[in-house]
Amino acid sequence: MTLEELAVQFTALRQEFAQASLSAQTAKELEAARVKYLGGKSAVTQAMKQIPAFPPEQRGAVGKLANEFKRDLETQFAERRQALESARIVSALDVTLPGRMVPQGRLHPITQTIDAILSLLVPMGFEIIEGPELELEYYNFDALNIPRDHPSRESFDTFFVDLPSPEPKRGRPLLRSHTSPVQIRVMQQRKPPLAIVVPGKVYRPDPLDPSHSFMFHQIEGLVVGERVAFTDLKGLLDRFLKTLFGAATKTRFRPHFFPFTEPSAEVDIACTSCGGKGCATCGRKGWLEIMGCGMVHPNVFKAVKYDPSRMQGFAFGMGVERMAMLRHGITDIRLFFENDLRFLEQF
Repeated sequence: MTLEELAVQFTALRQEFAQASLSAQTAKELEAARVKYLGGKSAVTQAMKQIPAFPPEQRGAVGKLANEFKRDLETQFAERRQALESARIVSALDVTLPGRMVPQGRLHPITQTIDAILSLLVPMGFEIIEGPELELEYYNFDALNIPRDHPSRESFDTFFVDLPSPEPKRGRPLLRSHTSPVQIRVMQQRKPPLAIVVPGKVYRPDPLDPSHSFMFHQIEGLVVGERVAFTDLKGLLDRFLKTLFGAATKTRFRPHFFPFTEPSAEVDIACTSCGGKGCATCGRKGWLEIMGCGMVHPNVFKAVKYDPSRMQGFAFGMGVERMAMLRHGITDIRLFFENDLRFLEQF
């Protein structure tokens, strides 16, 4: 047999295999075609055995021709096998059956509440700022006009950290007990006017019960400028709370005391359960305490080297868990941290 005759034979066999593989309707029929054309007794195998009989100068061409033929048939075989497998899967699929729900992750209700609050404050002109959770006494207390004999400085109200202070002159390291230290850090680095909102975790050694946790979340707001008034604070918070809880929400401001604001106020909203009529949720008072606020104390401005005779500002802070509990009617703060999917999947 000459090289030309072998080439003609392979061409004919290639066409025969293509027809045989297309005719195969099962994997068994396709395997039979593969054995016939690529098996131990196939024409390719026989051609490989005849290579030594060809003249030395033609043996390379014969081997190349046989290998190309073999690869071509193997490719056709793989493609047809894939097509048969796909057809088998499709034929086994009953499109009339209902689909299967694919479980999807979701944001934690605390994260959802933070996002909801920030989505209202950012369009009002607030910039989101974050700060360190490991703080120093100076930022957590001193610069915020909290006296050295204030009870909040004691170990039963603050988590002090048993580490050397990176700045001994600024006191001992601690886990921040509120997000207000970020106000000091920002005002030290920037000149007014400014409007920031600070979300983050805070820590206090409170006993764990339905309304307290040793770790929780706060969102702090601060506005500073030359013409900032308490009426601006009241208008902003009233609009914010009505947007968050509903346009019919009633708000009120009660005088209060915070070392870092003067005057200071507690903000209440009409009970979300009874609408202000009085029920077990609000202790029959008709009102729910929602956040604290006030005008920035002049001593705080002095600590960050702002001129209190020229600058005014207001600040407000809220507990995120408290907001989430009121929005969703949750009565136990511990549910947020127990990782119970039966609870989390409701949000």
